[in-house]
Amino acid sequence: MPARRIIPCLDVKDGRVVKGVQFRDHRDAGDIVEQANRYRDEGADELVFYDIGASAEGRSIDLGWVREIARIIDIPFAVAGGLRTRDQAAACLDAGADKISLNSPALERPQLIDELARDFGSQCVVLGVDSFAVQGDYFVKQYTGDPDRTLDAGRRTLDWVREACDRGAGEVVVNCMRRDGVRGGYDLAHTQAVVTAVDVPVIASGGAGIPEHFRDAFLDVGVSGALAATVFHDRIIAIPELKEFLTACGIETRR
Repeated sequence: MPARRIIPCLDVKDGRVVKGVQFRDHRDAGDIVEQANRYRDEGADELVFYDIGASAEGRSIDLGWVREIARIIDIPFAVAGGLRTRDQAAACLDAGADKISLNSPALERPQLIDELARDFGSQCVVLGVDSFAVQGDYFVKQYTGDPDRTLDAGRRTLDWVREACDRGAGEVVVNCMRRDGVRGGYDLAHTQAVVTAVDVPVIASGGAGIPEHFRDAFLDVGVSGALAATVFHDRIIAIPELKEFLTACGIETRR
């Protein structure tokens, strides 16, 4: 397997980075450009920017900050938020994003995945899944950027990720909602079910609190990357030290 990736996640609201717990009660976590610079310098492998209000509010991403991020960093980054058309996705890629991450817009119109994979390649198309465990099964939530508008998408997670990958998604980010922001560890069983269901790289998301949580996701589940926010934003875990720890555990990381 290629070197495992460490991916800070930056939720964006009104041009600022924010962080919540279980997708609620967001607090300010800094300036978007300053945070991108910081993570570039600390050795992040990729960044993901989620405009958390865009889908629920019926708008798309502000291309201004996408261009600014592309100007200052030299690592890959993905953007997500209200991208409902091929032209909106193309504008983000033209502004400098390397990947487009789809969540609620793909649930609204799954054919969007086919269109973007056809025109830009599967490597550019990431499926973000906000997934909720209920009595041993997993279900998809929609419009999770706004707690007042969050809906059940009416889909089982495993059915949805299989369909999306068949349509051309080249990567899946599994956001385990019960674990988000609580720092108790990734939901390994939940993530493993997705890894087993698809044949594209899977990124674990939701729950990282200590370096051992990253180790377990890589060794026990076999994810391609691990995404986290709180532990990086609050400087609980430093990326260089995390990579040293993982290397000592026999896990190859990008140096």
